[in-house]
Amino acid sequence: MMKGFFITGTDTEIGKTAVTAGLAHAFALGGRRVAALKPISAGLDFVDGHWLNDDVERLLAAGNMGLTSAEVGALQLRTACAPHIAARIENEAIAREPLLHALRWVGGRADVALVEGVGGFRVPLNDDWDTADLAADLGLPVILVVGLRLGCINHALLTAEAVRARGLTLAAWVANTVDEHQPHVTDNLQALQSGLQAPCLGHVPRLAHADHATMARHLSLAPLLGHLLA
Repeated sequence: MMKGFFITGTDTEIGKTAVTAGLAHAFALGGRRVAALKPISAGLDFVDGHWLNDDVERLLAAGNMGLTSAEVGALQLRTACAPHIAARIENEAIAREPLLHALRWVGGRADVALVEGVGGFRVPLNDDWDTADLAADLGLPVILVVGLRLGCINHALLTAEAVRARGLTLAAWVANTVDEHQPHVTDNLQALQSGLQAPCLGHVPRLAHADHATMARHLSLAPLLGHLLA
């Protein structure tokens, strides 16, 4: 059985990968075998003769199981856009069962599997399956990365509502600074803490270098440990 967490966010480009990598590094420092996975990614760059996705490579570097890029990122699409659109452009099928099988095969070998979603919580993958369905299929507790900027309270509370409506547990959330000039940060954090009703793993400042080791120093694993024993 796969143990771990599904990492989602209030939007795209709000630091899900950086937080996932930081959590992976922190769990690895604690002696656990960690698989940080991004099952679906869109946007590849041609580097030294290879097509690479930056998010997948960051998660690959943060894990400690010696996984391959293909194991970390089961489906890597070249076109940088919504995955269902990228799949259509590339004549690629995003198939539910093969993707779930690949995730469970890799994640089941880890002490902690960290599965990062795409964009926000409900991103279409094909005509009848989206990332919320993916999270529900896996049944893992959810960690919500809240990108601190104007509108984040509404986005966070709606996402938490959607997570719980799927019968999933909101295990924790992370406040990640997107807009370093956002006013009333303390008031925003208090509203988020009250509304989300889940522990906060950390308030991450705007980092010049958000590598996995630096990110890990801003995160607490303590609220997550009980979920791994369930």
